[in-house]
Amino acid sequence: MHVAYIAFGTNMGDKRRYIREALKKIKDKGINIIKVSSIYETEPYGVLEQDNFLNGVVQVETDLSPEMLLESLMSIEKELDRVRIKKWGPRTIDLDIIFYEDFIINKENLVVPHKDMENRDFVLKPLCELDENFIHPTLKKSVKKLYEDLQNKKL
Repeated sequence: MHVAYIAFGTNMGDKRRYIREALKKIKDKGINIIKVSSIYETEPYGVLEQDNFLNGVVQVETDLSPEMLLESLMSIEKELDRVRIKKWGPRTIDLDIIFYEDFIINKENLVVPHKDMENRDFVLKPLCELDENFIHPTLKKSVKKLYEDLQNKKL
C-alpha cells in the first residue's frame, strides 16, 4: 500500500456537497481515506474573477499506481460534472495528487510532487494539519518549512 496526499477544491454550486461526494467516491473506488484536513475558504488563485474556493487535503492509502490513482480522480471529477474550459477557472471539484509517497514523476499528464504546490497556501496549510513533517522529495524541506517560507514571502 502507498500513502498519497490529494488536494481538493471547489468554487461552484453546493461546494460542501461536492466535497462530500468526492470523498465518498474516493472511498467507493477502494481508496482508503486515512485523514481529511479542515476545509478552508480561500480566494481564487490564478484567475481572480470568480467565487472563493473551499479547499483541503486528504491523506489516502492505495494500492493503485500513481497513474491509476490519477485516472480514478479524473473519473470522479467527470462524475461530478467538472468541465475544463479555462486554466484556473471555476470548477465543481478539483482533485490533485500533491504527493505519492516520495515519488518524483514528471510525465506529460502527471507531475508529482504537484507543480507549484509550495506557493499555494490552500495546499500547504491543510497539508500541515495532516503531516507537517512530510519532506518534499525535490525541495528537501518539510511541509511545515515550506508553509513558513511562503508566509515569510508575504511579509
